[in-house]
Amino acid sequence: MSEGLWRKNLINIEPYVAGEQPASEDILKLNANENPYPPSPMVQRVIREFDAEGLKKYPSMDAAVLREAAAEYYGLKKENVFAGNGSDDVLAAAFRAFFNSDKPIVFPDITYSFYPVWCSLLNIPYRTFAVNEAFEINTEDYYAPNGGVVIPNPNAPTSVELGRDRITDILEHNRDCIVIIDEAYIDFGGQSSVELIKKYDNLVVTQTFSKSRSLAGMRIAAAFAAPELIAYLDAVKDSYNSYPVDSIASAAAAAALKDREYFEKTRRQIIRTRDSFAESLRGMGFKVLPSSTNFVFCTHPEFSARDIFEYARSRNIYIRYFDKPRIDNYLRITIGTDRQMNTLEQVLREFIIKE
Repeated sequence: MSEGLWRKNLINIEPYVAGEQPASEDILKLNANENPYPPSPMVQRVIREFDAEGLKKYPSMDAAVLREAAAEYYGLKKENVFAGNGSDDVLAAAFRAFFNSDKPIVFPDITYSFYPVWCSLLNIPYRTFAVNEAFEINTEDYYAPNGGVVIPNPNAPTSVELGRDRITDILEHNRDCIVIIDEAYIDFGGQSSVELIKKYDNLVVTQTFSKSRSLAGMRIAAAFAAPELIAYLDAVKDSYNSYPVDSIASAAAAAALKDREYFEKTRRQIIRTRDSFAESLRGMGFKVLPSSTNFVFCTHPEFSARDIFEYARSRNIYIRYFDKPRIDNYLRITIGTDRQMNTLEQVLREFIIKE
């Protein structure tokens, strides 16, 4: 009798690998693009005052409170908004809903590494186009027929933004497929494409509350599109999880949208700290790419990125190193508070002097 034949039926997939999540409070964690500031005081008040007795009931199937707040924020209708448990959940639903062609979907070769994982998991054919030496997307690559387009804007891990005119160019040349613009970092200097959903009925724009609104621990995100596309996302959601966003998270995210003053204050502070830190890096000889995100992507012509990463780690500072072709001598560094970035700067100067 054969044993273990069931193993042939197990999935064979290379999963997404996130940044290290150290448990110690003594670690300066600058490797996951988390916001260094707490959520809005309005969010904190909603959580403190939430009536826990209500948790005995299922939450709204469509996260109505959140969708209405997001629609109001962008001047849209509730029917233009989809909500889910973080960008990964929203994007996974979008891949299921919209990429069912025999033609490959297309996205950059250096980008968010979850895209090929979803393609493998869902049996979606895909093709990547190489970004140029400046890590910029060539829009003409995306003119050819395809099964769908995914553009992260700004891109991760490179931090480079694609301007609105170039996004429009891609949309104009892809009228017959769904185009997803993944805007996880848009609030740190980029120009959102949400307004374009009013003109392009094949456009889906996704955003997260994890970065600019300090809600990574609640896993909240949204997609914006024409009502027809939102209905397909709802259908996919209802096919595997009818209640994806819990009641507390929905109320907290809605409060975050309403507190525009706090959002602007913390967003601008991160941008100021980012630009100041980037200048400090350049003063130490680093090459730093232009960033429209809450992180910088950099390399040093004289020192190995792996060696810098390991030295910082030995000093209890976690930054991100990618052992991948074309970017294996680059570092991605999350922007923290001024004090945190000064601490890292001192460690980097130590390393350069030591070497």
